[in-house]
Amino acid sequence: MSKLQNPVQMAVIGAAHGIKGELRVKTFTGEPLALADYGPLYARDGRAFQIVDIRPANTVVVVRFKGVSDRNAAEALAGTELFVDRSMLPDDGEEDEFYHADLVGLEVRDDTAAVLGKVVAVHNFGGGDILDVTLGGRKGVLIPFTQAAVPQVSIADGFVRVDPAAAGLVEDEDGDGPREEDFDPKGRPRGPSDAGGNR
Repeated sequence: MSKLQNPVQMAVIGAAHGIKGELRVKTFTGEPLALADYGPLYARDGRAFQIVDIRPANTVVVVRFKGVSDRNAAEALAGTELFVDRSMLPDDGEEDEFYHADLVGLEVRDDTAAVLGKVVAVHNFGGGDILDVTLGGRKGVLIPFTQAAVPQVSIADGFVRVDPAAAGLVEDEDGDGPREEDFDPKGRPRGPSDAGGNR
């Protein structure tokens, strides 16, 4: 990607769509159709892709790129990641908004600053962003990207801090939830006088 100083991934090309060279494309933009607003998109090898037409289709967009006019040409592009230079992106986001590309590769730390793992991907299945992290030898651990679960993001220092309890990472000794002997049927929840009190 010699043309890009600071590449940010915007999309990945999926399967061919129809016989006229159209492609299904998964976007990482907040608004999928906004992919056409960034000018040419670039592959890792420097090839430029110009969007001629774009329309929504379920969870992806269907795109026609300039110069791709048949199914064979389209199929050859499957799996191609598309990037723009960061300079093409608006820098007017809120303080707590981040590009997915900024989060991938960050260390995952706990409250004691111990390194737990690394962010390998960011997903959104419709209910908000989810961090896909490797923890120790476990791959594919999903953590909701919420203020409670991930109270601190430091792009400059290369880490996110998670709250293990809010992130769903805390298990009891046997790893399968509350034990029956811990359940007290007479136990009552604390009343409102304790709610939100200092610990």
